[in-house]
Amino acid sequence: MPVNLNDLKTIITDPEGAETLVQVADRLGKQLKENGLTTSQIRALFGEVRQIQAQWSLGGEQGKNAHRRLVLLKPKMAYRARKERGKAVGELVDVLQPALDLVIEAKDEKEKEKRFNHFVQFFEAILAYHKSYGGN
Repeated sequence: MPVNLNDLKTIITDPEGAETLVQVADRLGKQLKENGLTTSQIRALFGEVRQIQAQWSLGGEQGKNAHRRLVLLKPKMAYRARKERGKAVGELVDVLQPALDLVIEAKDEKEKEKRFNHFVQFFEAILAYHKSYGGN
């Protein structure tokens, strides 16, 4: 279930990438549901992303800590992919890892925050489509 890197770049870096985000998230949500991904498996990762987002919005030292947590999200996702039964979590992580890399590589904090918000929107959309296709 690989996602085209150009699509990921559009989703994460382009302010006009919402249409691509919706198309890719729709396809992924459906595929992940068909491959047996459960909502609790998604929420385990998504909950961490939401905590990072909340911490980031506080700014200052908390914002710096949020960036560190964002970088450390990569090994957490890798661990989850290995730990969970089935291959569906691994498939989700295979999409989220390169998207996360696009956030982390941003040169300045303002751009990084913008990309992170796009990442959160993308993850949210995948979760929403997964649920709309009957994911439980």
